[in-house]
Amino acid sequence: MAGDRDRFALVIPVYNHAARVAAVVHRSLALNLPLIVVDDGSGDDPAAALKPFLPRIRLLRHRFNRGKGAALLTGFREAVGIADWALTLDADGQHDPAEARRLMAAARAHARRPIVVGARRRMRRARAPWTSRFGRGFSNFWVRMAGGPPITDTQSGFRAYPLPETLALGVKARRFQYEIEVLVQARRRAMPVIEVPVSVTYQPGAERVSHFHPFFDFLRNFGVFSRLITQRVLGLDTPKKGRRPWG
Repeated sequence: MAGDRDRFALVIPVYNHAARVAAVVHRSLALNLPLIVVDDGSGDDPAAALKPFLPRIRLLRHRFNRGKGAALLTGFREAVGIADWALTLDADGQHDPAEARRLMAAARAHARRPIVVGARRRMRRARAPWTSRFGRGFSNFWVRMAGGPPITDTQSGFRAYPLPETLALGVKARRFQYEIEVLVQARRRAMPVIEVPVSVTYQPGAERVSHFHPFFDFLRNFGVFSRLITQRVLGLDTPKKGRRPWG
């Protein structure tokens, strides 16, 4: 991989994690990478918690909640001017930012620019909520049914995305489902998707309450998977011969 395409930037989407995002940012700054935080219309004012880190970080804000996928895309579009890769991690403290080095090493070692997913290990031992464990297995199955990559953790938010290739995939989902659809679209366009093992820490408490809404997100998941599977059945999931979204 060419050395002039190895620049990384961190992108952290935030939604009502003011109590923990400062600690996540503090640990992430040790990587000495550009750091972009996207506040997706939070109601608990994470900007106040992040004020001590300005101007070392770039803080972008959505006026209202648009979804995790939209927040990631805002961060990617900001990062593409200064980096070739976007490293993403969640703001709730479940990831160890230092392990981003594993994702960077895997990205650099691959012959082609892949999406690198940090596969969370020992989730039960880490006291992950049963909903998270069930959701991961459910998502893994339907991603494969939709023609996505056969990986073990399709819901992990700890990833390395190649830019601008990812922006060219045409992913339509804008909430949690973005992280699912991007894997399927990458596989359809012959972009490698690989995994590296990472640790995970779940801290009990009010801040750990999931933003997953069972009814609405079930409908969104159903809609995304229905669209992707229908495209696969109808043969609409194959790009025109010889064409890739990045040239």
